[in-house]
Amino acid sequence: MSGSGKTTLAGRIASLAQIPHTEIDALHHGPGWVPRPDFTADARALAASDRWVTEWQYSQVRQLLAGRADLLVWLDLPFARVTLPRLLRRTLRRRRRREVLWNGNVEPPLWTMLRDRDHVVRYAITGRHKYLLKILALAAELPDLPIVRLRSPAEVERWLAGPLRQAVGSPGGRSSPGQDSSGFPC
Repeated sequence: MSGSGKTTLAGRIASLAQIPHTEIDALHHGPGWVPRPDFTADARALAASDRWVTEWQYSQVRQLLAGRADLLVWLDLPFARVTLPRLLRRTLRRRRRREVLWNGNVEPPLWTMLRDRDHVVRYAITGRHKYLLKILALAAELPDLPIVRLRSPAEVERWLAGPLRQAVGSPGGRSSPGQDSSGFPC
């Protein structure tokens, strides 16, 4: 879900676990917001690496990432109270500052949110209920994949400070750096 904090959380998980974070949007978006032709191959290479953290989006690579993951973290935050305001603030900030995103892209003019069904804000509003179905289908397909569902910013902080920190050997990261493959999509 755009604006939920996936990338921020993925970065924090990566930092705590001392695992590289690859922002999936950077692999997906080419110039002009066109999907990069090498996206699937790059995602496959990422998933084949020993340790990684990324966001779980883009239907063409979801199964690939989930199949190699050790854990899926699901941000199921209140949409109207948390996610939508975050998304609006981020979109306005990026547009106002003309922040350069992946491969030279910038947020389109704000009026496009009224006409473009794929505008990030419209997409989030219309697609927000689809994630539950995707997660349920994944849980049925990969019953051994642990899924951590976080429903509030406070739950996110408690999970990071408690279970995740304990699992990776607090305070700075993994207690034994040579452990098995670790993949964490958010």
